[in-house]
Amino acid sequence: MNAIVEMKSMNKFYGAHHVLKDIDLAVTRGEVMVILGASGSGKSTLIRCVNGLEMYQNGSLFVDGYKMPVEADRKLGGERELATIRKGVGMVFQQFGLFPHKIVLDNITIAPMRVRKKSREEAEATAMKLLDRVGLRAHAQKYPGQLSGGQQQRVAIARSLAMEPHLMLFDEPTSALDPEMVGEVLDVMRELAAEGMTMMVVTHEMGFAREVADRVVYIDQGSIIEVGKPDEFFDNPKSDRARSFLARVLKH
Repeated sequence: MNAIVEMKSMNKFYGAHHVLKDIDLAVTRGEVMVILGASGSGKSTLIRCVNGLEMYQNGSLFVDGYKMPVEADRKLGGERELATIRKGVGMVFQQFGLFPHKIVLDNITIAPMRVRKKSREEAEATAMKLLDRVGLRAHAQKYPGQLSGGQQQRVAIARSLAMEPHLMLFDEPTSALDPEMVGEVLDVMRELAAEGMTMMVVTHEMGFAREVADRVVYIDQGSIIEVGKPDEFFDNPKSDRARSFLARVLKH
């Protein structure tokens, strides 16, 4: 199996609170994995561990062939692997995280210039292609505050893609959006999936999960309860907890 992410017996604690419990999970290149679960189940913490925003305490986590250092190693200065890993991992959050005082074009070019040492000309050419891709070329000179929430999230996706990631992480990317803006962001994500981008997506959008995911992972109280194909999970969940979760979320 050509895994880009591999977790083995991975555990995460906040003090005495056991947030992730013996997680065993692998993501293959080109796969779209959607992670579902109730609020507080640990799903966002899981993908935040993948790019080092959260530290795990024991077990192992490999990303693109590199071992993500455990908390104890990072406190001793084990940050070099982390910097290498992050170059190849893009992340899109609930809140867009754009620099409000910089125009859209500059928001997209700043990381490739600083981290990947690209020239301004090269970075801007790439940024304009990505703005084309997310349907926002005409907004390159605007400030984030002049855009709708859906447009800002599409800029955030373009910004992540500018770093040429091998893996994209999405942490509930539509949850802060008005309902009419959700579709435009999901459309961009559908296109990325169709192009073969490896993606881990935490979302409450069940229709998107059924349509786009290669596999669905259901997490409850920090443990992986089920992993399966979308049709299997939605039509015939194996666990009582998954059935109860689906009954709640599909009512709305």
